[in-house]
Amino acid sequence: QHIRKFINETWIERKGSPLPPETIMLLWSLIVSVYGIGGLLGSLCCGYLTTKYRKKKCQMCTNLIMLVAALLMAFSKTAKSFEMILAGRFLYGVGSGFSLNIHPQYVGEISPKKLRGFTNSTVAVFLTLGKLTGQVIGLREILGSEALWPWLLASSGLSALVQLVILPFLPDSPSYLLIQKSNEEAFR
Repeated sequence: QHIRKFINETWIERKGSPLPPETIMLLWSLIVSVYGIGGLLGSLCCGYLTTKYRKKKCQMCTNLIMLVAALLMAFSKTAKSFEMILAGRFLYGVGSGFSLNIHPQYVGEISPKKLRGFTNSTVAVFLTLGKLTGQVIGLREILGSEALWPWLLASSGLSALVQLVILPFLPDSPSYLLIQKSNEEAFR
């Protein structure tokens, strides 16, 4: 509701006349669906990029993409640009599609054998936790108000920032160390 209103207000400010309701609904639908398109592209690129570069480096770059998306979302209202929301949703989709493929591979490879099953299930746990957190902070009393909705959209950037800070301290993937770097000692 807030974003549709924002689209119309932005258009009125730019062109001097309101958008027809069908056009607002079309733009809203595009904003919603571009996330899935980005996710598909991120998933398709994942295999090639993780082979060419290492998984840890790709995950760090993905977090940078997510931070850019968060910034676009956070400042879309200030910049009076619904196109920034569209671009941010697309980048969130690319980052999510990429991360949902890399995370289980990377975590499965760096974890000890005894914890491998548990660590691979963290994808589902954190995905569900993210949905729950989004539902809770999206309440009108928290960040779901008209004044705070850009920060609600940008809140996903917090987890990307945490990952970006933590990832440099985690080891590289053993397969990368053995196959690409030929470093058997580090591999072990």
